[in-house]
Amino acid sequence: MAVVRGQGHHGGVTLDAFISFDGQCRDAVAFYATVFDSAPTTMMTYADNPQADVAPADRDRILYAGLPVGGHVLMFSDCPSSSGYVPGNNIALTFGSADRTEVERVFERLSDGGQVLMPLGRTFFAELFAMVRDQFGIMWQVTHAPE
Repeated sequence: MAVVRGQGHHGGVTLDAFISFDGQCRDAVAFYATVFDSAPTTMMTYADNPQADVAPADRDRILYAGLPVGGHVLMFSDCPSSSGYVPGNNIALTFGSADRTEVERVFERLSDGGQVLMPLGRTFFAELFAMVRDQFGIMWQVTHAPE
């Protein structure tokens, strides 16, 4: 799966929103596509994930969908059914950069006083990826994918 970058990124840096759902992601993406007169660029289920064993209840849930809107990409996913989804905690900001040092710097600063939910590491979709809740309770995803 290719990382989708907002068309409006400058200097290899992107800042986009990531919205999670509890099984309604496919419907939400269809709704927002009509709202913003757009079409999803990617729609991947948990069953499509080459890196993980998937619970049967999650196979048809959406792991990732990208919807271009105004030079940016709204990103969507269904949480795993066992995650304890909480409405209101389902939006994260996503920082991406082609500069590995910049990604490491941003991750370290966001982590200071915050909670690392997934340490910076390699995934099937990015050279480096991490999830952190900063000291103000804001969820962040940090991604390094060289251009």
